[in-house]
Amino acid sequence: MDIVKLRADIAAAWHDSIIERLSAYVRIPNKSPLFDPEWEENGYMEAAITLMAEWCRAQPIAGMKVEVHRLAGRTPVLLIDVPGELPGCVLLYGHLDKQPEFTGWLPGLGPWEPVQRDGKLYGRGAADDGYAVFSSLTAIAALKAQDVPLARCLVLIEACEESGSADLPAHLAALDGAIGEPSLVVCLDAECGNYDQLWCTTSLRGNLVGELRVRVLEEGVHSGMATGIAPTPFRIAEQLLMRLESPVNGALLLDELSVPIPEDRLAQARAAARVLGDCVAGKLPWAKGARAVSDDPVELLINSSWKATLAVTGANGLPPTVSAGNVLLPELTFKLSIRLPPTCDPDRASRAVKACLEHDPPYGAQVSFRPGASTGGWNAPSFAPWLEESIREASRQIYDHEAVHVGCGGTIPFMGMLGERFPATQFFITGVLGPHANAHGPNEFLHLEYAQKLTACVSLVLADHAATLPG
Repeated sequence: MDIVKLRADIAAAWHDSIIERLSAYVRIPNKSPLFDPEWEENGYMEAAITLMAEWCRAQPIAGMKVEVHRLAGRTPVLLIDVPGELPGCVLLYGHLDKQPEFTGWLPGLGPWEPVQRDGKLYGRGAADDGYAVFSSLTAIAALKAQDVPLARCLVLIEACEESGSADLPAHLAALDGAIGEPSLVVCLDAECGNYDQLWCTTSLRGNLVGELRVRVLEEGVHSGMATGIAPTPFRIAEQLLMRLESPVNGALLLDELSVPIPEDRLAQARAAARVLGDCVAGKLPWAKGARAVSDDPVELLINSSWKATLAVTGANGLPPTVSAGNVLLPELTFKLSIRLPPTCDPDRASRAVKACLEHDPPYGAQVSFRPGASTGGWNAPSFAPWLEESIREASRQIYDHEAVHVGCGGTIPFMGMLGERFPATQFFITGVLGPHANAHGPNEFLHLEYAQKLTACVSLVLADHAATLPG
């Protein structure tokens, strides 16, 4: 295989069509069903999957089949089937649904208007995870152009990942015969610690989302008349959350939310910390004077990949400050997002959190915790020697730096599903969500050069996988 030609072909594909199509995709506000319950009527998801399917069908890959798989009332799935010359199957995964707009975009930037600036493509969804289908198919096409024999390659792009992949199990059941049993899974929806080398994700946290509701009064009352007599729902919520989380260091206090950390994952965190140093914390857009919960980058990596954490991500009942009168509020609801360690049982965790928050409420207030999506994490099986060496060599050849393996703080539900179904499958999980890329928040961007190089790395891993197969 001619690596110079491979990289040139990939660069041409990105320059000639991918960036333009990704820019068009950014303009489509196809928010995940959790954030757009009327997604089907609005038609944005259909526009996004049509855009991707049309691009795929235009690629010069002999025998390729491109199908939009549909089930009534569920988001669609894009499935690209590339026949192979060798036995076996590789599954490449991504998603096309997006997080909502959020606030705080810099002047000249916005969620639905693509902007290229300093080698980055800004806008919602390009990095998380719109680029995946373009990168995956381009990696395959670059090998086909050099007649490199491959296993059959399936590219699966779902449209419900940001809602916990609620629709995916039904699609997997319907497609069971079509997918078969892949010996390698490639996922491009993860993080990278910097833009200098290849990063491989070895674990993912789960996620428990729910709403904590506290009701004290039937209606709001003049604060001068009520405070001192009635407790505020905010103070009650504070007391309840202190049952769950230490207000001093953020540690979650329930045994059901804690797991032992494998020694190999600790060793990977230490190795990644040596590479990243202060950049572990420095990747975040800190307010002036604010600092991380620790100065130890190893502790920060472990906290964000193998420890349970709590974030309050939304609230109902709090009026905007401009219209907030002197009123003791009757009721507040807080949306909680609890990241679960990779091997934590999400159902057990959900029951424990509910019992913790609802038991014996202060002042007899009406308290309820309504769990929403509860998704387990994932811990990768041990690498086969060929895959570990392939990832190492791909990083050396394409980035001229060593690869790094580390856990990821986010959730990709599909990996847990596949891990249960195919325990012998090998996983290559990577991505482009590096420092300041800010997926889910304002000013999300795709680092174009890094994504282009990552595409080449995928090609090399696919070729090495093929070399392990009988031919």
